[in-house]
Amino acid sequence: MSNGEPQSLPQGRIMSIDALRGFDMFWIIGGGLIFHSLHDVFDNSTTAWINTQLSHVKWEGFHFYDLIWPLFLFIVGVVLPFSISRRRQQGQGLLMLHLHVLKRAALLILLGLIYQGGLGFNFAEMRWSAVLTMIGISYFIASIIVLNTSIRTQAIITGLMLLGYWAALALIPAQITRDDIVVHFGAGDYSIQGNLISYLDLALIPGKHPYGGVTLGVGPFLTINGAANVLIGSLTGHWIRSKRPGKHIVLGMVAAGMVSLFAGFIWGQFFPVIKLIWTSSFVLIACGWSLLLLALFYWAIDVKGYKKWAFFFIVIGMNPITIYFLQSFVNFSGISSFFLKGVSEHVGIIGPLILPLGVLLAKWLSLWFLYRHKIFFKV
Repeated sequence: MSNGEPQSLPQGRIMSIDALRGFDMFWIIGGGLIFHSLHDVFDNSTTAWINTQLSHVKWEGFHFYDLIWPLFLFIVGVVLPFSISRRRQQGQGLLMLHLHVLKRAALLILLGLIYQGGLGFNFAEMRWSAVLTMIGISYFIASIIVLNTSIRTQAIITGLMLLGYWAALALIPAQITRDDIVVHFGAGDYSIQGNLISYLDLALIPGKHPYGGVTLGVGPFLTINGAANVLIGSLTGHWIRSKRPGKHIVLGMVAAGMVSLFAGFIWGQFFPVIKLIWTSSFVLIACGWSLLLLALFYWAIDVKGYKKWAFFFIVIGMNPITIYFLQSFVNFSGISSFFLKGVSEHVGIIGPLILPLGVLLAKWLSLWFLYRHKIFFKV
């Protein structure tokens, strides 16, 4: 692998999917901080806009940073048909496939609980709404559907999930109050009053909110729409697995992405795009952008063969859970400061960029070491 190309990828993998997963994780492991620092160095309207896009919308609306989690769910879905097909070719029956899904979902949930503070088995304090936990639940629901239904039925169920969530919030009046927050639902009212957004956790589960608030519990549909997000990815995976020419696959994803964005925008006029409660319009907007991004990566890497530029992202994308966990236990900031603090103090205006770049480089080199030695930690 001395020429810098990803030659050690396991056979049968679609390089663009790994690259897009790496692109997604890039923003989590340091890319966002670098661009935030860029605004500190070059304070202008362009960097200010980028800085805004790299922060979550507080309630209604959509920024680029709101895409990170649903894009990962989408990619989980894209890979699903490939994974199931490969295991069936290996001779695994339906029972074994169900057991694999159950084991993988349970491991994701377990890792999510550990990541959010360990396993004390104090159910009032355990953080069930962690990212990995919700991915595990959404993956489980979507996988069971994919294993037991046809592609057409999967599409119908996806639509029913999105419509069912809208109907529940639109037709069942509810009001949640905590401290100075009041959230209204029903009769087309999706307003919020107050500013302690961190208290909002609208999944019907016990435990503690990641930001310190207590779970409020207004409905079980957050994971249902998460599963719909995975299912849209799975439908995309079925499309990629078809025998169509690469150009047609790309055009199909572009068309589907545009339709999803348009439908999400129209639906968002009366069912607002809100990430915190994962509204159906939010799913359509997020999946629309996910489809367009995958189309771009697939066209560039798998159709046109432009692969070298993607190596940086592929290294990240091959071990996403690894680096997600590793950055919680390894002091990458300390490593960057040890080697580059002196440099950052003597490079003038670009000084604020040096340490964040060092953090990202340290993380990437850790992943490159694993990649070079073909060490891939899978869940």
